[in-house]
Amino acid sequence: MRIGDVSFWYADMGLPYRRAPLAGDGTADVVIIGAGYTGLWTAYYLKQANPALDVLVIEKDFAGFGASGRNGGWLTGGFAWTHRRYLEDSSEEAVRSMVQAMSGTVDEVIRVAEAEGIEADIHRTEELMVATRPAQMTRMQAEVEHRRHWGEEDRVFEMNVEDLAARVRIPGALGAMVVTNVARVQPAKLVRGLAAVVERMGVRIVEGTAVTSYAQGAVTTDHGQVLAPKILRCTEGFTAGLPGRKREWLPLNSAQIVTEPLPAEVWAEIGWEGHEVIGDFANAYCYCQRTREGRITVGARGVPYRFGSSLDTNGAPDAETIRRLTAILHQHFPAAAQAKIDHAWCGVLGVPRDWCATVGLDPATGLGWAGGYVGVGVSTSNLAGRTLADLALGHDTDLVHLPWVNRRVRAWEPEPLRWLGVTGMYALLNAADRREAREGAGPSRLGKLGNWLTGRG
Repeated sequence: MRIGDVSFWYADMGLPYRRAPLAGDGTADVVIIGAGYTGLWTAYYLKQANPALDVLVIEKDFAGFGASGRNGGWLTGGFAWTHRRYLEDSSEEAVRSMVQAMSGTVDEVIRVAEAEGIEADIHRTEELMVATRPAQMTRMQAEVEHRRHWGEEDRVFEMNVEDLAARVRIPGALGAMVVTNVARVQPAKLVRGLAAVVERMGVRIVEGTAVTSYAQGAVTTDHGQVLAPKILRCTEGFTAGLPGRKREWLPLNSAQIVTEPLPAEVWAEIGWEGHEVIGDFANAYCYCQRTREGRITVGARGVPYRFGSSLDTNGAPDAETIRRLTAILHQHFPAAAQAKIDHAWCGVLGVPRDWCATVGLDPATGLGWAGGYVGVGVSTSNLAGRTLADLALGHDTDLVHLPWVNRRVRAWEPEPLRWLGVTGMYALLNAADRREAREGAGPSRLGKLGNWLTGRG
């Protein structure tokens, strides 16, 4: 089994060549810090709007090194943990507008990929969120009602156990939430393809260049300083590594495994011919996909948070996390129990204190930001990139008036409080799942307590 090496997605396509670092001091019209989905989408829409702009993207490692090249490949057009929070400062109409804008990201990403020749194993499908316990059925029904209330009645509905079994056979399944108009992608192919596209458009990307500080008008790196009137931070889960940003967004860890390609007789037992992206309604949930060549990926939280907002080492998860992921694979897809695990990897995602994504720009300083996607960044980053581009260009569009724009929340607590809080939250979520596994058990209060502990619920 290969462990780490960034991710299986790069093993699938080969690690990229490294672009040159910054060649000393210079200038640009716009500097973007971070060459993941957010930074690259922002660069794309900036150059679409104004091809003459000098856009420079600065990346510490290589383009797509972070979550953009390690995620579960779910292009869903959905937010995480948003509606109630955004309503604190906005109207219901504004929140519905945000849901509508977000739901259009799937078609927009696919449109750009087709127009620009990005081959990323994109497969239009549906999302199946499966309930395997009575308590999970309760959460599922509440989520369906919640999402339909906020304008997704045309794309979110319940599926009974018989119809689910005709799609995929998961032991103990009681039903599922179906979300239409989603897609499965090979995430590293998408981010690497996008990087190549923006370079063809004239965007400069420098790699192996660490930002040591930034302020109005200037970005300082270990290879020189760049002056620019607009500086956009697009570092998501790596934000805590920037000076003065340790407590802004918590780098939450998520891990995945992938099987060897499964033989036809195993797929005949499982079904899953529609290549739906599949998750469950456990408190400590999982996310899975069937890859183009017939593998299964399974993702979930491993060691959810490292003390001091530390990061993983080149995507390497610990042995206990690999064991837990393998147990989830065997639970949901027992026909694959004899399959070899080919690769295990992990990465971080950005979590604000209120668990709500934001995008914004201070016109007085020219400093902007986007991120905090809480694990649904494949689609959210596209809307963020379009919005951030409009903000940087001063365009008065519908996007710049959505309720996540310029939203600020308080910082995470200092250590050891944030480590205790996040570790405690996941301990409670796992305990809740064990309680709910008892026959006939309803939703455990431990799950609600765990979410409340860190502001997630």
